[in-house]
Amino acid sequence: MNKTLEGQVAVVTGGGSGIGRAAALRLAELGAKICLLDRVEETNDKVQDRIQENGGEAIAVEADVSDPASVENGIRQAGERWGRIDIVFANAGINGTWTPIEDLSPEDWDQTLSINLRGTFLTVKYAIPYLKRQGGSIIVTSSVNGTRIFSNTGASAYSSSKAGQVAFAKMAALELAPHRIRVNAICPGAIRTNIGKNTNRTPEAEEAKIPVLFPEGSMPLQDGPGSPEQVAELVSFLASPQSSLITGSVIYIDGAESLLIG
Repeated sequence: MNKTLEGQVAVVTGGGSGIGRAAALRLAELGAKICLLDRVEETNDKVQDRIQENGGEAIAVEADVSDPASVENGIRQAGERWGRIDIVFANAGINGTWTPIEDLSPEDWDQTLSINLRGTFLTVKYAIPYLKRQGGSIIVTSSVNGTRIFSNTGASAYSSSKAGQVAFAKMAALELAPHRIRVNAICPGAIRTNIGKNTNRTPEAEEAKIPVLFPEGSMPLQDGPGSPEQVAELVSFLASPQSSLITGSVIYIDGAESLLIG
């Protein structure tokens, strides 16, 4: 098997499910040692077990990405265990509450921005000292929402956090380039994950929704939503030497969905 990431260490936030899980498993297949940061201990442990059963190395750390001490602890555990960090996949996020702006509480706004945007900042911040030692790759999970699609009524907090992640990734890419650290953002469209469980879409959002017409099937390129494994392939490419000149880029992985309804 191709072990292009042999000897490297990857930190994956939200690694217990969905895109994070698929990426962690794929990076491990390519030889990387994996530190899984997730607030759900049970699913996080299951991914760790899966990696170890397949002959890889992994640690699972329960972490809240919105909490500085929690993130710093998780990053430190990876750095101390393996002596380096080469890849950071800042992926953890929630949909949060989707409702019209006038009905959105400041607390719901803060929760979404805290987990999605603050969590990305904290993950990158505490990983930088380790990445600076030898260079590396940071991949941020943004979304088509807030970057190409603005028709999801009620998603103002979520879309703002995702737009913010793209701006942050571009700023970080330039700042960290002299240290041979690459930073890129990926923007998935409809992907089969359980993030919908973290969505509180209110009746007010449904009432305020402006109809958007599009043909049968959510993606022009294929029938139905994409898979976490398809996104994991993009993540593994951006983590690998094959993408050594790619930084500050925003890469859409949505089968042209956002071109259709953006």
